Amino acid sequence: MTDELVEMFRPTGPNELELVKASGYKCWPPRLPEQPIFYPVTNEQYAREIATQWNIKDSGVGYVTRFFVKASFMPKYKIEQVGAAHHAEWWVPAEELESLNDNIVGEIEVIGEYRKSD
Repeated sequence: MTDELVEMFRPTGPNELELVKASGYKCWPPRLPEQPIFYPVTNEQYAREIATQWNIKDSGVGYVTRFFVKASFMPKYKIEQVGAAHHAEWWVPAEELESLNDNIVGEIEVIGEYRKSD
């Protein structure tokens, strides 16, 4: 492959993950009306924090996924820092998610699963 890749992470809950599975782990589902942006994050640590602090609270389980996007697609999206130094993410408008999906190389993989402790 001649095109370089950008590694991305995404914290997700079980409903979104089911839709990713239904796509054969090839794409992210369209955003809901109340979700104007899709925000993959730049590092696993931040994704794990969101999965454990938000997804578990909402649904009892949180997942961390990893995927790769063609680097040539990403220059129009700057990295937004939203807190601590490692709290960095891309903001992809919902209407551009299909284009991002078209630039995913390989499969979206689950690299972490976190559940509420009893």
